[in-house]
Amino acid sequence: MKTTDYDVVVVGLGPTGLTLANLLGRRGVRVLVLEREPEYYGLARAVYTDDEGMRVFQTAGAADELAADMNVDSTVQWVRGDGRVLVQFHQTDRPLGWPVVNFLYQPYLEITLEQSLERYPHVTVRRGREVVDFDQDAHGVSVEHAECRGTGYGKREPDTDPRTAERVRAKFLVGCDGGRSVVRTELGIDMSGTSFPERWLVVDLKARDGVDAFRHLPYFDFVCDPRLPIVSCPQPDRHHRFEFMLQESQTKEEMEDPDTVRRHIARFVDPDEVEVLRQLVYTFNAVVADRWRDGRILIAGDAAHMTPQFIGQGMNSGVRDADNLSWKLAAIINHGASLRILDSYESERRPHAKAMIDLSVFNKSLVSIDNKLVAAVRDLALTTSLRVPGLGGWIRGAKMKPAPRFRRGAYLGLPRRRLSGVEGALAPQPDVRSYDGRHQRFDDVLGLGFAVLGYGVDPRAAFGADDLATLRAWGARFVTVYPLGGRPQGEPVDRPGACDDYADIEDHTGALAKWFAKAGVGVGGLLLLRPDRYVFGTAAAGGGGLLIAELFRQLTESADRPTVPERPAALPDPLPAASVSQDYPFEEAR
Repeated sequence: MKTTDYDVVVVGLGPTGLTLANLLGRRGVRVLVLEREPEYYGLARAVYTDDEGMRVFQTAGAADELAADMNVDSTVQWVRGDGRVLVQFHQTDRPLGWPVVNFLYQPYLEITLEQSLERYPHVTVRRGREVVDFDQDAHGVSVEHAECRGTGYGKREPDTDPRTAERVRAKFLVGCDGGRSVVRTELGIDMSGTSFPERWLVVDLKARDGVDAFRHLPYFDFVCDPRLPIVSCPQPDRHHRFEFMLQESQTKEEMEDPDTVRRHIARFVDPDEVEVLRQLVYTFNAVVADRWRDGRILIAGDAAHMTPQFIGQGMNSGVRDADNLSWKLAAIINHGASLRILDSYESERRPHAKAMIDLSVFNKSLVSIDNKLVAAVRDLALTTSLRVPGLGGWIRGAKMKPAPRFRRGAYLGLPRRRLSGVEGALAPQPDVRSYDGRHQRFDDVLGLGFAVLGYGVDPRAAFGADDLATLRAWGARFVTVYPLGGRPQGEPVDRPGACDDYADIEDHTGALAKWFAKAGVGVGGLLLLRPDRYVFGTAAAGGGGLLIAELFRQLTESADRPTVPERPAALPDPLPAASVSQDYPFEEAR
């Protein structure tokens, strides 16, 4: 049997696996991606990504190309059955450098990310290959895979040919293979949470050539009609999605019937002006895997958590997983970091993924009310809340969304020193100005590894020769941040000289000055960012040696490392595998 060596085997070629493979590829990691479906799916599941997701795609080197095919900065609104607006959510600020609201057509996203992998000769993609066995030891994972004719994306059992089996050896295996994950199932990991009985009909449409069928539907609408709750979602390139909640008496066969679909969409569009790409009745799940790691084998995306579609965060949670996991795997593979840093993957990501699930369930419970009296109470409560100073702005700005900030004491980094501390929180990404007057995105200055920021000073001066050499060996970047108008001027100054690992920038928007103030970092102070742009820690002038000593203690020794929180006793018993919906069309984070 043929045997080949890789650093990481990624199972699954959905958005999570594609993002992970791209991030690892950019960091020079040898990757094999196995996808059991020989043919591309070609239909939409996810419809949305946020500014956090776009920032990760930026790190992956694909954001600008992806953004060209997106509908951005759309208003999201709740409307009554007669079309009157209940509330509009406006999120037009860009603290992370990208629009908060980005509607997408998933086939375009997946094609772009898969084509992006072609730039990495050390990344191999194998379609039509099913993982049939794997085992691990202290040094790596052995994975056996065979030719597979596919499952029709969950419609039938996989058809594999054992005569075509190959065996590969890798340092790590990551299952990004969706809600029906083979990797998770073979590890015996259960999922805990809730499967909801409500059924929805999803209808994906495309306007026919020469017809502007959706101009009158410019925004994302939750139609809060107790007679028939509906979701109306704009998408790029003449695509649109509707979702209709079924009544208990309606059957799957009845609702998927073309005449029924035509009758439902006729409320909003001329059925003769659109093509129905797909109609499917689904239920949804709000579940989280009981553990996300077994030694050198990990799970991510829908394999680790499944999010109802009501805030569009299923795919994005998987993209965040890939971002968190990729730099840690690269640190171990490329720089010899301790395997124990992988303990922080679940402890950092689980609380945030669960918070997104909870918010999605809460939103579902509000928009899908089918009792007229309860719906009237909801509408009154909402309209009253919008008039309350402070609360109204909080609602309209969608500030209830969980912040990108790790739970205190559960992350790789220095302890958060105060309630408003920045340790363990995602850094902002404003535009910055180079010394020659060019605007750049902040992350493009920082590179792909750790970044040491000096406020008004060259951060390299804070370290001894040995620390500086170690940081450089890890690919760190050093950046001086000057406030607006704060560059040295008037007399010749010592120039840093040409150096690939150093840059100086000017904070012409003032966003970084506010952030440094929040962090308690004054002129001469330092701030250390992880490769995923979360803050590791800060130091006052003269404290650089201690900051770096703690960084490498956690990376190489992982003393006082985060522990995975125990599953709350209130969660229900794990769901049996059969209870995970086989018709879930939003299993996008594979």
